[in-house]
Amino acid sequence: MHIPDGILSAPVLIGGAALAAAGVTLALRRIDERAIPRVAMLAAVFFAGSLVSVPVGPSSVHLVFSGLMGLMLGLGIFPAVLVGLALQAVMFGFGGLTTLGINTLNIALPGALIGLALGPMIRTAASPARAALLGGVAGAATVIASGLLVALSLWLSSAEYGLVAQVLLVTYLPLALAEGAVSAAVVAFLARVQPEALAPRLAAGPE
Repeated sequence: MHIPDGILSAPVLIGGAALAAAGVTLALRRIDERAIPRVAMLAAVFFAGSLVSVPVGPSSVHLVFSGLMGLMLGLGIFPAVLVGLALQAVMFGFGGLTTLGINTLNIALPGALIGLALGPMIRTAASPARAALLGGVAGAATVIASGLLVALSLWLSSAEYGLVAQVLLVTYLPLALAEGAVSAAVVAFLARVQPEALAPRLAAGPE
């Protein structure tokens, strides 16, 4: 999901940067200051976890944790992903600086939207098992959605990337299963021991 520099067209880069900036700005306005340590912690988890890549066919995949971040941070996922990607680009050359905006958007937007859609159902689930099932769906769905956004970014830049985009989507399928399993396990644990961690803190009021 780390699209490098020199591949995407200028309109895609500019549009992605603008939308990512809007997401970060909105998050910084709405997030409760008490949630800053949580944002920092999950940014670190994203940074470390996505450094471990597993080769799959002509590409490689890595855990993203965007489903969990969307559930636990809400819009706070935008600054968390932005910081993680920026550090990875500068320190390890993963992705790129010109693609920082579009990469942030492709990862953070699905997490925020799916967290908004499934978060209330997970927090009111009748049992940790049901919460885990919904958490697994959230984790897998964010990976598929991010894969679609990456493919769309490539296709919008050049129709010649169509085949590459299709191959990338296929490589994301095993990642979706792994991400779903990890997300389900974490949600089940939190639902049992600290269910309030599954609700993002907003500046407008308490969780």
